[in-house]
Parts: sequence; C-alpha cells; structure tokens
Amino acid sequence: MKKAKYSADKVAKYFIYLSNKEHRGISNKKLQKILYYSQAWNLVFNDGPLFQEDIEAWVHGPAVRSIYTKYKRFGFNSIPFTGKSDEFSNLQEKELLNEIWRVYGKFDGDYLEILTHEEWPWREARGELEGHALSDAVISLETMKKFYSDKLKKSKNG
Repeated sequence: MKKAKYSADKVAKYFIYLSNKEHRGISNKKLQKILYYSQAWNLVFNDGPLFQEDIEAWVHGPAVRSIYTKYKRFGFNSIPFTGKSDEFSNLQEKELLNEIWRVYGKFDGDYLEILTHEEWPWREARGELEGHALSDAVISLETMKKFYSDKLKKSKNG
C-alpha cells in the first residue's frame, strides 16, 4: 500500500472550501464523515491512504482527533472558510475529492453518522462496545479498503 501524501488538515480545508463555495455549510460532525469517506475511497481507487492521521471509531462515527479538536469550537454550526483553498496538484486526487463531495456533501452530519454506523469498518473497530461508550479504537485501513472495494464490486455487478 502506498504512503499518505497529505495531512488530514489539508484535506479538511479543501472540503471546507467546497462547502462554503456552494453555500452548503459543513459542521465538524459532517466534516469527520466526509474525511472518512475520502480516506476509504482513496484506498480503493489509489491503493493507499489520502492522509496520514488515524480515524477513530467514536460514538458519533468515524473521527480524526486532530481535526475534531481544531474545529470543535464551532459546535454544530458550519465551519467558515478563511484563507485560500489548499489545492491538490494531482488531478486524479482532486477529482476523487470532488466526487466524494458530490456524493456525500449533500447529506448532513446526522445522516452520515447513521450511514457509517451501518457499515462494517466502524462496527468492527467498536467491537462489543455499548452504543454510547467512548472509544479511541482506530478503524483499520485494510478493513476500509476491503469493505469499500467489495461495495464497488457489488454495485458494478448489479
């Protein structure tokens, strides 16, 4: 598997930029799930992680601790975009991020939380924990890659 090229912060800033550009808004909760899906699908299509930080299986779904901490002051409100967009020089990666935003960006954080709770990678990392039990268990990149590769194969096979 290839090594990660970016930080989660760079990827997060790009999604914040897109959300503000389209006037959709993005809460910290939604941002966490969008980061998760960008990591998952990058594993499938580019055979490696997009960013280096771990994704943990928190109560409300997948979360990147450093990004949560950076934006927690916004609570459930939209994160404003300040500064310039961290553009991606690799067109393939930029197109993937744009597609992640097109597919998942239309949903709110609560819907994305429910979606991730139904999927195996988060559930596997949580194990036998009760629903509201705190956890810092890391969601396996290998599990993510296998789960979403299988999901892609099933969608292609009808």
